[in-house]
Amino acid sequence: MLLWKLLRRHFSAIQLAGFFLANLIGLGIVLAGLQFYCDVLPIFTAGDSFMKKEYIVVTKHVGVGHAMHGTTPAFGESEIRELDEQDFTQAVGRFTPACFDVYAQIGGDAAGMTFGTDMFFESIPDEFIDTDLSDWHYDAGSDTIPVILPKNYLNLYNFGFAGSRGLPAISEGLVGMITIRFRLRGSHGQWDKPGRVVAFSNRLNTILVPQTFMEHANATLSPDRKPQPARLIIDVENPADENIARYLTEHNYETEAGGGDNGRTAYFLRLTVGIVAAVGLLICALSLYVLLLSLFLLLQKHTEKIDNLLLIGYRPATVARPFHLLALGLGAGSWLLATAIVLLLRRHYLPELQNVYPALTTEAPLPTILAGTALFLLMAALNYVAVRRKIKAVWNLHKAGSARKAKG
Repeated sequence: MLLWKLLRRHFSAIQLAGFFLANLIGLGIVLAGLQFYCDVLPIFTAGDSFMKKEYIVVTKHVGVGHAMHGTTPAFGESEIRELDEQDFTQAVGRFTPACFDVYAQIGGDAAGMTFGTDMFFESIPDEFIDTDLSDWHYDAGSDTIPVILPKNYLNLYNFGFAGSRGLPAISEGLVGMITIRFRLRGSHGQWDKPGRVVAFSNRLNTILVPQTFMEHANATLSPDRKPQPARLIIDVENPADENIARYLTEHNYETEAGGGDNGRTAYFLRLTVGIVAAVGLLICALSLYVLLLSLFLLLQKHTEKIDNLLLIGYRPATVARPFHLLALGLGAGSWLLATAIVLLLRRHYLPELQNVYPALTTEAPLPTILAGTALFLLMAALNYVAVRRKIKAVWNLHKAGSARKAKG
């Protein structure tokens, strides 16, 4: 207690207040950014989120020659391998087409009406699908074929066809309850199987079935035909990379319209989130530097007093304790206040997010609390080590001086 009274009158209130405010602002930015990211993550990762990995669908240019000969340009193995080796490519997936005819029918005698149409199937590896995969599986011999439809198909019906014909609009859930009868006919047989729409995709403009089903059906119904991929799906890290456009232009490849817009938005959004977090961490680091500088200046100013305290028998750990407690108290105060401010802000913005996205579900702010605790403990440990080393340096200097006096 006496030691604290001796040292506290020389503490700089302005320097300590500067540390407290800087640390409060830095921690507040980091924790607020982390908490907001955790709260909006379900919006960006549910279903067809544009915050997911960015995929670009690539096709070859269809020329007059292809139209005259009735062929579709396909990608060869060497072209796929070359595309996969590019620096901007993370992974390449193939659109596997059906080598058999597909006829779909809805309704029947019991419903009093029947709708039927010719259609097509394609498949891609599961890692490129942007919807919930909980119902997306098929085993050989299964009765039902899961199907993913483009979201724009439903929009065209609801806001185009249904409106002009006076028909009711239908929801995604209602479509998922409808059983579709598929007739699959190939060169070596025919299947009649029921199907069900399990999801809608905002990205992929095709009718998807599981890859396992497509491989099994092609091998069984049309074993004499080899599927040729006419489209490729590419996972790219940065869709704004100019090398992508240059490569596609040089090879006369095309992308689906608007395919990279969401990716560029997502890329710059992730970049912004990273910059904000980096700024917050930088402010925290600067606040720690301010505190260490204040403590070092205080220790340097009172080196003689500390030396006298050590001389009269105080242990280095005892002399360092007031400085440890000061740093610990300021750090704990800024940490607790920053956490409280973030939680208060969260109570205000969560209702606004739920108004925009009613299905939003949020978890307890445990990651933010743990991150704040980790930062506080890290700063406390750094302060402890720095002060202890400084006191120890003064103690070593004292011992060296005593040794020289003894020799003299």
